[in-house]
Amino acid sequence: MALLVLRCVFMLVASGVATLFVGLLRDYTGSPAIPWMIFFGILLLAGSVIAADIFVPRKQIDVISGVYFGLLIGVLLTYILMLALAPLLPEADPNNREVPIARIVVQLMLGMVLCYTCISVLLQTKDDFRFIIPYVEFAKEVKGLKPFILDTSVVIDGRIADFAETNVLESQLIMPRFVLNELQAIADSSDKLRRARGRRGLDVLNRLRSNENIDLKIYDREMPEFVNQPVDMKLVLLAKHLGGKVVTGDYNLNKVAKLHNVQVVNLNDISNSLKPVFLPGEALAVRIVKPGEEAGQGVGYLDDGTMIVVEGGREHVGKEVKISVTSVLQTSAGRMIFGRATA
Repeated sequence: MALLVLRCVFMLVASGVATLFVGLLRDYTGSPAIPWMIFFGILLLAGSVIAADIFVPRKQIDVISGVYFGLLIGVLLTYILMLALAPLLPEADPNNREVPIARIVVQLMLGMVLCYTCISVLLQTKDDFRFIIPYVEFAKEVKGLKPFILDTSVVIDGRIADFAETNVLESQLIMPRFVLNELQAIADSSDKLRRARGRRGLDVLNRLRSNENIDLKIYDREMPEFVNQPVDMKLVLLAKHLGGKVVTGDYNLNKVAKLHNVQVVNLNDISNSLKPVFLPGEALAVRIVKPGEEAGQGVGYLDDGTMIVVEGGREHVGKEVKISVTSVLQTSAGRMIFGRATA
């Protein structure tokens, strides 16, 4: 409703401006049709602006802010440089108030170059000053405090898409360009298994990007610190630079990130925390699928993939037995349950 009122007011203001132009130009044009052409041209321009606003509903506030502040800084720098160059430029003739053409050309060229340069720099580095530009405070309230930086393993794993679709995540998901390049290289591998894993990762990314409730951003910028660094180290440096968290299922990357005081979200830990809790002495039924490493042991699995090591289960391979839980081992790599066959 507010947008509808705004657009109606905008058209009324455009009509008023067009009417003013018609009144001003009526006495200065030889043809009476020219003022009316200008009148309808202004209305057409206003209608085009509203149409563009309607057909581009999802606008990025960071891009708009970057262009806005870039223009302001470019105009300010142009004004300052023109003051500095004033002694070198020809002065206006006291008997003729027209501004010399050289001064106009220099001012236009400076304004064009500086405005473009300032906008380009702000758009390429807008993530580096999140406490200077006001749009960031708005983004913080909507998208959360810290972005989540995805690594290759977590994308190939695929559970991040299921987790994000639960609407639990409010932070922005960052997919670095160097991780995407690594994923594409895996998808183009000559090894059949690696190729399948890479294509699965690309499918997961497309799934995340097509979901309107998930804010996924491809981070293209290369920092000087990235030179000659492996992908894992680049992820850690990028997380420190953005003040974000690394989302991974890689045990080694988990350790490296913690050494550099970077927070890590381990999907295995999240998955394990949601699994049912079994206490020592609790009874459950499990199917023994293979013998264990130790003598007399059998191995079975729960529906969620949790491995159960059963003492005395080797002779029950291929059968379902009742066990009594003796202990539970919890690690970042997963959960293991140890039990003893009771029947």
